Amino acid sequence: MDVLFLFGVNMKNLILIIIALVTAFSIAQSKEDMIERKNPKTLYDSSQYGFTQTVNVPTDDEYIFISGQLGAKKEEHKFSTDFRTQVKNMLQNVIHALEANNVTTNEVVKITVLIKDHSEKRLGIFTEELLKTWGKKYPASTLIPVPKLALEGMLIEVDAIAYKAKKR
Repeated sequence: MDVLFLFGVNMKNLILIIIALVTAFSIAQSKEDMIERKNPKTLYDSSQYGFTQTVNVPTDDEYIFISGQLGAKKEEHKFSTDFRTQVKNMLQNVIHALEANNVTTNEVVKITVLIKDHSEKRLGIFTEELLKTWGKKYPASTLIPVPKLALEGMLIEVDAIAYKAKKR
């Protein structure tokens, strides 16, 4: 302690320095670490299907809303009749939209999935491709079976909400 006093640091200043360092460390926390994903034991463990039951995001930062992405590439709107191909294209389109906002799938906190003529087989294909693409930080998710989507030949559409921490 005597060494600190030689440099003009008393106990009060030492405490203020420690508080400032702890605060700076907390602010410097990675944006991914700020997003809290939970699968409460009282709910079904959905992680095996590529989504999380709840996602908690702190405020005072940015949310990015990604419009429904479909299973075709760019403006072509040419749809494969193969559901898996459309799922892969759709996931790549979501990734392109995220990259345009400097975020990754790790910052996606919510998705809504629309599947035309939904079936267990289509759900299995979607889940398989999502798990390959998504990583381990799953968003909250809602799946809605629909009889028809916006364009002829569309079999799947997904929108997303991502969280982006502001630089501090």
